[in-house]
Amino acid sequence: MPTVLNLELSVNGEPRQLLVPPHHSLLEVLRERCGLTGTKHGCELGECGTCTVLLDGEPVLACLVLAAECVGRRIETVEGLSVGAELHPLQRAFADLGAAQCGYCTPGMLMTAKALLDENPRAEEMEIREALAGNLCRCTGYWKIIEAVQWAGRILAGDPTPPAILREPSEVKGGCSHG
Repeated sequence: MPTVLNLELSVNGEPRQLLVPPHHSLLEVLRERCGLTGTKHGCELGECGTCTVLLDGEPVLACLVLAAECVGRRIETVEGLSVGAELHPLQRAFADLGAAQCGYCTPGMLMTAKALLDENPRAEEMEIREALAGNLCRCTGYWKIIEAVQWAGRILAGDPTPPAILREPSEVKGGCSHG
C-alpha cells in the first residue's frame, strides 16, 4: 500500500490536487491540507455532527469518511456557502436571529440545514428537528436554530419577510405603531 495517495478532490467547486496518506479522513484533509478550518473537529466518532459537510449534496460526517473515497465527488464545506461577501440565507438568518452562541456546532448545523433546504425550502419544524438530530449543540437549546432554518427556507423559497422578532412593531400584524 502506498504511503501517500495523489488525490484530486473537488472542494467548494474548486479542484484540489493533494498528497494524502491513505488513512486520512476527509476532516483531516479539509482542515490540515486545504486550510478549511470551518469544518470542526469534535468527537471523531460520528456522534456530534460538528464535522458535517456535504458530499454530492448529502450531509456526511467528515470524520468517518476517508478522503480517498471522495475522488470524483462534490465536497461542500461551510466556507463554500457564501459567495464573496454575500452570505448564504442560512448564515444571515443564524446571525440575525442569534442562532449561534459559542459557534462550534454552527458549521455542521449550517451544512445539514443546507441539504434539507435544498430539498425542501418550506421544511416544517419537525422536519428540521429530524434533519438536525445528529448535530449536537450545548449552548442554544435549538429553538433559535430551528427559527433560523425556517426563515432561511422562506428566503430561499422567495419570501424574504423576516420573522416577527426582527420586524418593527408597526410591521407585525396586530402590532402597535410608536409615534
